[in-house]
Amino acid sequence: MQGDYVLILTILFTLLLFVIQRTERKYRLWVIVLTLLTAGTLLRNFVIYRQLESEGWLALGIALFLNFLFWLLIGRYNPVGSSDKNIQVLGMDD
Repeated sequence: MQGDYVLILTILFTLLLFVIQRTERKYRLWVIVLTLLTAGTLLRNFVIYRQLESEGWLALGIALFLNFLFWLLIGRYNPVGSSDKNIQVLGMDD
């Protein structure tokens, strides 16, 4: 098992899952599809080409745990905002 690949893949998987987690609800399906078609396919091909299947699964498991931990500690109390709300610019006199 190669620890440096586990760390790199964990960081990449965590960032991709974080983007999906913090996306607005009505756009989440599109973000999931685009992420799986682009970055997910590239990461999958890299893992298969380098024969790092066990490292990839371990990194994915760690990334899922880290994203769950983020959601548990921070995400539940700070939900993703909605773009349907009116945007208010501070300091503007209308």
